[in-house]
Amino acid sequence: MTNNFSSISTSSRSLHVQVARSIARRILSGELAQGSLVPNEMTLCEQFGVSRTALREAIKLLTSKGLLESRPKIGTKVVHRAYWNFLDAQIIEWMDGLSDPEVFCSQFLGLRRAVEPEACALAAIHATPEQRQELSEIFQEMVKVTENFNQAKWTEVDMSFHQVIFNSTNNDFYLPFGNILTTMFKTFIMHSSKEGDVCLNEHRLIYEAIMAGDSAKAKAVSLDHLQSAKHHLPET
Repeated sequence: MTNNFSSISTSSRSLHVQVARSIARRILSGELAQGSLVPNEMTLCEQFGVSRTALREAIKLLTSKGLLESRPKIGTKVVHRAYWNFLDAQIIEWMDGLSDPEVFCSQFLGLRRAVEPEACALAAIHATPEQRQELSEIFQEMVKVTENFNQAKWTEVDMSFHQVIFNSTNNDFYLPFGNILTTMFKTFIMHSSKEGDVCLNEHRLIYEAIMAGDSAKAKAVSLDHLQSAKHHLPET
């Protein structure tokens, strides 16, 4: 393992975000161990080829996400994994390609089981007429996609389906989960639908229960949909 970082090249991202991403991926992959000190400020500025201002902004960003902490006379240290903010959309993006997709999808499915069925139940009760219309249009698009299956298009429409459900809870505390889950959905859906198995009938049952305003059924069919056996995942 090496603590050397490569110089940051120009791109559309802000310099401090590029630096933060590079350090974060070392942390998330385990190359920078929990509890270890990152190289000092002067060393990092030289390795990345950035100013102290850009570096400090990057460290501040990573600190806000629970990955790093700075202590006077000690330095900047990698925080223990238990304190990392895994529900941060940027961290999820930075994790792309670092973890085993089987493990990622299995853990993500566990999170969905804990949150999504209740979101479906709330959507059945609280969805506005406009949200029900939007859900209906999206479901009809899902049906069309399955008739001439295209995985990229299915991923897009499936993400939209679940996003609308979380929005339709009209509960401010569920909205962030909808955004977080949507960020994760792309990897999950592409993995679980890799053989063209899209569970259209399960989506239909969720859709119909929400449209009928049947919260108990919406919750039950969502729970049924989120069983490992219905996805290309390892048994848990």
